[in-house]
Amino acid sequence: MSNLGTLSVIFDLDGTLVDSEPNYFEAGRQILAEHGVPDFTWAEHERYVGISTLETVGLWKREYDLEASVEELFAAKNRRYLELARANTPAYPEMRKFVELLASEGVPMAVASGSSPEAIDAILRSTGLDACLRTVVSADEVERGKPAPDVFLEAARRLGADPADCVVLEDAAPGAAAAHAAGMRCIAIPYVAAQADAPEFSTAALLLRGGQPEFTARSAYDWLVRSTLGADGPRPYGTSPGSS
Repeated sequence: MSNLGTLSVIFDLDGTLVDSEPNYFEAGRQILAEHGVPDFTWAEHERYVGISTLETVGLWKREYDLEASVEELFAAKNRRYLELARANTPAYPEMRKFVELLASEGVPMAVASGSSPEAIDAILRSTGLDACLRTVVSADEVERGKPAPDVFLEAARRLGADPADCVVLEDAAPGAAAAHAAGMRCIAIPYVAAQADAPEFSTAALLLRGGQPEFTARSAYDWLVRSTLGADGPRPYGTSPGSS
Protein backbone atom coordinates (compact mmCIF):
# COMPACT_ATOMS: atom_id res chain seq x y z
CA MET A 1 0.00 0.00 0.00
CA SER A 2 1.39 3.41 -0.99
CA ASN A 3 2.18 6.01 1.64
CA LEU A 4 0.03 8.30 -0.49
CA GLY A 5 -3.24 6.39 -0.12
CA THR A 6 -5.69 7.15 -2.93
CA LEU A 7 -3.60 9.98 -4.40
CA SER A 8 -3.11 10.25 -8.17
CA VAL A 9 -0.55 12.59 -9.76
CA ILE A 10 -1.04 14.37 -13.08
CA PHE A 11 1.90 15.97 -14.84
CA ASP A 12 1.97 18.73 -17.37
CA LEU A 13 4.63 17.85 -19.96
CA ASP A 14 6.33 20.88 -21.49
CA GLY A 15 8.38 22.87 -19.02
CA THR A 16 7.35 20.57 -16.18
CA LEU A 17 8.60 17.06 -17.00
CA VAL A 18 10.85 18.06 -19.90
CA ASP A 19 12.63 21.21 -21.05
CA SER A 20 10.89 21.44 -24.40
CA GLU A 21 10.24 25.18 -24.57
CA PRO A 22 13.47 25.90 -26.51
CA ASN A 23 12.21 23.53 -29.20
CA TYR A 24 8.78 25.16 -29.25
CA PHE A 25 10.43 28.57 -29.54
CA GLU A 26 12.70 27.49 -32.38
CA ALA A 27 9.83 25.81 -34.25
CA GLY A 28 7.71 28.93 -33.85
CA ARG A 29 10.55 31.24 -34.86
CA GLN A 30 11.17 29.27 -38.05
CA ILE A 31 7.49 29.05 -39.03
CA LEU A 32 6.86 32.74 -38.40
CA ALA A 33 9.98 33.70 -40.36
CA GLU A 34 8.67 31.68 -43.30
CA HIS A 35 5.42 33.69 -43.09
CA GLY A 36 7.03 37.11 -43.02
CA VAL A 37 7.66 37.63 -39.30
CA PRO A 38 11.47 37.56 -39.05
CA ASP A 39 12.07 38.88 -35.54
CA PHE A 40 10.12 36.62 -33.17
CA THR A 41 11.93 36.71 -29.82
CA TRP A 42 12.13 34.50 -26.74
CA ALA A 43 10.39 37.24 -24.74
CA GLU A 44 7.49 37.08 -27.18
CA HIS A 45 7.47 33.29 -27.00
CA GLU A 46 7.10 33.42 -23.20
CA ARG A 47 3.62 34.90 -23.67
CA TYR A 48 2.48 31.57 -25.12
CA VAL A 49 3.98 29.26 -22.47
CA GLY A 50 1.21 26.99 -21.19
CA ILE A 51 -1.13 27.59 -24.11
CA SER A 52 -1.88 24.78 -26.57
CA THR A 53 -0.26 24.77 -30.00
CA LEU A 54 -3.63 25.15 -31.69
CA GLU A 55 -4.53 28.20 -29.62
CA THR A 56 -1.03 29.63 -30.10
CA VAL A 57 -1.19 29.56 -33.91
CA GLY A 58 -4.70 31.01 -33.79
CA LEU A 59 -3.33 33.95 -31.80
CA TRP A 60 -0.43 34.28 -34.24
CA LYS A 61 -2.78 34.48 -37.19
CA ARG A 62 -4.65 37.40 -35.62
CA GLU A 63 -1.70 39.19 -34.03
CA TYR A 64 0.60 38.99 -37.05
CA ASP A 65 -2.15 39.11 -39.71
CA LEU A 66 -0.89 35.90 -41.35
CA GLU A 67 -2.38 34.75 -44.64
CA ALA A 68 -1.99 31.03 -43.91
CA SER A 69 -4.92 29.24 -42.29
CA VAL A 70 -4.83 28.14 -38.68
CA GLU A 71 -4.86 24.53 -39.91
CA GLU A 72 -1.80 25.13 -42.12
CA LEU A 73 0.09 26.88 -39.34
CA PHE A 74 -0.82 24.17 -36.84
CA ALA A 75 0.37 21.37 -39.12
CA ALA A 76 3.59 23.19 -40.00
CA LYS A 77 4.47 24.03 -36.41
CA ASN A 78 3.77 20.47 -35.25
CA ARG A 79 5.96 19.04 -38.03
CA ARG A 80 8.85 21.37 -37.24
CA TYR A 81 8.50 20.85 -33.50
CA LEU A 82 8.46 17.06 -33.82
CA GLU A 83 11.71 17.16 -35.82
CA LEU A 84 13.38 19.17 -33.06
CA ALA A 85 11.77 17.23 -30.20
CA ARG A 86 12.90 13.84 -31.50
CA ALA A 87 16.45 15.13 -31.82
CA ASN A 88 16.75 16.51 -28.29
CA THR A 89 14.26 16.98 -25.46
CA PRO A 90 15.87 16.50 -22.05
CA ALA A 91 13.83 15.38 -19.06
CA TYR A 92 14.49 17.29 -15.85
CA PRO A 93 16.58 14.89 -13.72
CA GLU A 94 14.67 15.49 -10.45
CA MET A 95 11.35 15.11 -12.26
CA ARG A 96 12.51 11.77 -13.67
CA LYS A 97 13.44 10.69 -10.14
CA PHE A 98 10.04 11.83 -8.87
CA VAL A 99 8.18 9.85 -11.54
CA GLU A 100 10.25 6.76 -10.77
CA LEU A 101 9.70 7.18 -7.01
CA LEU A 102 5.93 7.44 -7.47
CA ALA A 103 5.95 4.48 -9.88
CA SER A 104 7.82 2.35 -7.34
CA GLU A 105 4.97 2.99 -4.89
CA GLY A 106 2.27 2.22 -7.43
CA VAL A 107 0.87 5.75 -7.48
CA PRO A 108 -1.43 6.24 -10.51
CA MET A 109 0.02 8.87 -12.85
CA ALA A 110 -0.97 10.62 -16.06
CA VAL A 111 0.27 13.30 -18.43
CA ALA A 112 -2.12 16.10 -19.44
CA SER A 113 -0.64 18.45 -22.01
CA GLY A 114 -1.49 21.11 -24.54
CA SER A 115 0.79 19.38 -27.04
CA SER A 116 -0.47 17.12 -29.80
CA PRO A 117 -0.74 13.37 -29.13
CA GLU A 118 2.12 12.80 -31.59
CA ALA A 119 4.40 15.25 -29.77
CA ILE A 120 3.59 13.82 -26.35
CA ASP A 121 4.24 10.28 -27.57
CA ALA A 122 7.52 11.26 -29.25
CA ILE A 123 8.84 12.97 -26.13
CA LEU A 124 7.81 10.28 -23.68
CA ARG A 125 9.38 7.64 -25.89
CA SER A 126 12.62 9.55 -26.49
CA THR A 127 13.10 10.24 -22.78
CA GLY A 128 12.01 6.78 -21.65
CA LEU A 129 9.32 8.30 -19.42
CA ASP A 130 6.73 6.25 -21.30
CA ALA A 131 7.78 3.27 -19.14
CA CYS A 132 6.06 4.91 -16.16
CA LEU A 133 3.62 7.34 -17.78
CA ARG A 134 1.14 5.37 -19.86
CA THR A 135 -2.03 7.43 -19.35
CA VAL A 136 -1.84 10.48 -21.60
CA VAL A 137 -4.32 13.22 -22.50
CA SER A 138 -3.73 15.88 -25.16
CA ALA A 139 -5.71 19.11 -25.33
CA ASP A 140 -6.48 18.04 -28.91
CA GLU A 141 -8.69 15.29 -27.43
CA VAL A 142 -10.92 17.53 -25.30
CA GLU A 143 -13.22 20.44 -25.99
CA ARG A 144 -11.14 23.16 -24.35
CA GLY A 145 -7.46 23.54 -23.57
CA LYS A 146 -5.96 25.08 -20.44
CA PRO A 147 -6.93 27.25 -18.52
CA ALA A 148 -10.16 25.22 -18.83
CA PRO A 149 -10.01 22.07 -16.65
CA ASP A 150 -10.90 19.61 -19.43
CA VAL A 151 -7.52 17.88 -19.86
CA PHE A 152 -7.09 17.34 -16.13
CA LEU A 153 -10.63 16.09 -15.63
CA GLU A 154 -10.21 13.67 -18.54
CA ALA A 155 -6.92 12.44 -17.07
CA ALA A 156 -8.64 11.81 -13.73
CA ARG A 157 -11.46 9.98 -15.52
CA ARG A 158 -9.00 7.71 -17.32
CA LEU A 159 -7.20 7.00 -14.05
CA GLY A 160 -10.49 6.26 -12.33
CA ALA A 161 -9.61 8.94 -9.76
CA ASP A 162 -11.67 11.51 -7.92
CA PRO A 163 -10.41 15.00 -8.91
CA ALA A 164 -10.16 15.85 -5.21
CA ASP A 165 -7.59 13.04 -4.86
CA CYS A 166 -5.41 14.39 -7.69
CA VAL A 167 -2.34 16.58 -7.47
CA VAL A 168 -1.18 18.40 -10.60
CA LEU A 169 2.40 19.50 -11.36
CA GLU A 170 2.44 22.57 -13.58
CA ASP A 171 4.88 25.20 -14.81
CA ALA A 172 2.49 27.72 -16.39
CA ALA A 173 -0.24 30.03 -15.13
CA PRO A 174 -2.95 28.62 -17.47
CA GLY A 175 -2.20 25.14 -16.15
CA ALA A 176 -2.39 26.26 -12.53
CA ALA A 177 -5.75 27.87 -13.31
CA ALA A 178 -6.92 24.65 -14.99
CA ALA A 179 -5.92 22.55 -11.98
CA HIS A 180 -7.81 24.88 -9.65
CA ALA A 181 -10.89 24.79 -11.90
CA ALA A 182 -10.70 20.98 -11.88
CA GLY A 183 -10.79 20.94 -8.06
CA MET A 184 -7.25 19.55 -7.84
CA ARG A 185 -4.30 20.59 -5.71
CA CYS A 186 -1.37 22.01 -7.68
CA ILE A 187 2.37 22.05 -7.20
CA ALA A 188 3.41 25.05 -9.30
CA ILE A 189 6.96 25.25 -10.65
CA PRO A 190 7.01 28.41 -12.83
CA TYR A 191 9.01 28.00 -16.01
CA VAL A 192 9.20 31.78 -16.32
CA ALA A 193 10.31 32.92 -12.87
CA ALA A 194 9.08 36.46 -13.50
CA GLN A 195 5.54 35.08 -13.72
CA ALA A 196 5.58 33.59 -10.20
CA ASP A 197 3.38 36.44 -8.96
CA ALA A 198 0.69 35.75 -11.57
CA PRO A 199 -2.68 35.50 -9.79
CA GLU A 200 -3.26 32.00 -11.18
CA PHE A 201 -0.33 30.71 -9.13
CA SER A 202 -1.88 32.03 -5.92
CA THR A 203 -4.32 29.09 -6.05
CA ALA A 204 -1.49 26.53 -5.92
CA ALA A 205 -1.14 24.39 -2.79
CA LEU A 206 2.62 24.72 -3.22
CA LEU A 207 4.49 27.31 -5.26
CA LEU A 208 8.20 26.93 -5.97
CA ARG A 209 9.01 30.48 -6.98
CA GLY A 210 12.48 29.58 -8.20
CA GLY A 211 11.17 26.99 -10.64
CA GLN A 212 12.98 23.74 -11.42
CA PRO A 213 16.16 24.56 -9.43
CA GLU A 214 14.01 24.44 -6.26
CA PHE A 215 12.38 21.11 -7.07
CA THR A 216 13.68 17.84 -5.67
CA ALA A 217 12.00 14.47 -5.91
CA ARG A 218 12.42 13.62 -2.24
CA SER A 219 11.17 16.91 -0.83
CA ALA A 220 8.19 16.91 -3.19
CA TYR A 221 7.36 13.34 -2.18
CA ASP A 222 7.65 14.18 1.52
CA TRP A 223 5.36 17.18 1.05
CA LEU A 224 2.81 14.97 -0.68
CA VAL A 225 2.89 12.48 2.18
CA ARG A 226 2.43 15.20 4.80
CA SER A 227 -0.28 17.11 2.96
CA THR A 228 -2.17 14.05 1.72
CA LEU A 229 -2.27 12.23 5.03
CA GLY A 230 -2.77 15.43 7.01
CA ALA A 231 0.23 15.00 9.27
CA ASP A 232 0.84 18.73 9.25
CA GLY A 233 -1.37 19.90 6.37
CA PRO A 234 -0.33 21.62 3.16
CA ARG A 235 2.46 24.10 3.58
CA PRO A 236 1.62 27.81 3.25
CA TYR A 237 1.45 29.33 -0.19
CA GLY A 238 4.85 30.38 -1.47
CA THR A 239 6.98 27.93 0.54
CA SER A 240 9.09 25.22 -0.97
CA PRO A 241 8.86 21.56 -0.02
CA GLY A 242 11.25 20.76 2.75
CA SER A 243 11.56 24.40 3.85
CA SER A 244 10.43 25.74 7.18
